[in-house]
Amino acid sequence: MAKTETVHSMLLVGKRLTAGRVREVAELLLAQPKRANQVAECLWDEDAGVANRAADALERASCKQPAILAPCKEALLGRMVEATENKLRWNLALIAPRLKLTVPETERIAGLLRPWLGDRSSIVKTCTMQGLAGLGRQNPSLLPEVLDLLRILTRSGTPAMRARGRILLRGLERIGDQASPGRKQPRRSARLIH
Repeated sequence: MAKTETVHSMLLVGKRLTAGRVREVAELLLAQPKRANQVAECLWDEDAGVANRAADALERASCKQPAILAPCKEALLGRMVEATENKLRWNLALIAPRLKLTVPETERIAGLLRPWLGDRSSIVKTCTMQGLAGLGRQNPSLLPEVLDLLRILTRSGTPAMRARGRILLRGLERIGDQASPGRKQPRRSARLIH
């Protein structure tokens, strides 16, 4: 990145739904985590492409280092309330459970995400399932509802939702079983699945 180049100018590169220089911005965040606020500011850019790429860069970087999100937690939570763009929504849904959240914050975010399950975009719905599963891991009181939603969507959703749902259910049902030790466990098949 040239000395005069800003995060915003890097995110300007590309058409509305293209990645542009997102990988470079994500690498910059990994090298200089204090720049996260600069990227988060771009989530409100009037150019939807810039906002989408900012969310994408934050998602990619936080996948490797979730702590990068700490300085911009409030901005991210605030942006979720107003998000309408598909790419922005799916990235925010993936980012949300990577934040260090209080129990009330997990409940608030789950409330924001639930309506996104009715989005027209299968990607938004699939990423929202992932986000809700992550919130259920953080707040066990959300787990019964999240498990019910995932079971329904795994039966009735798009192929991507069904596939993601099966993966998420495998992990979450184990957590749910551990949280309810008095519950009768289903009988395991003698056959090993590899």
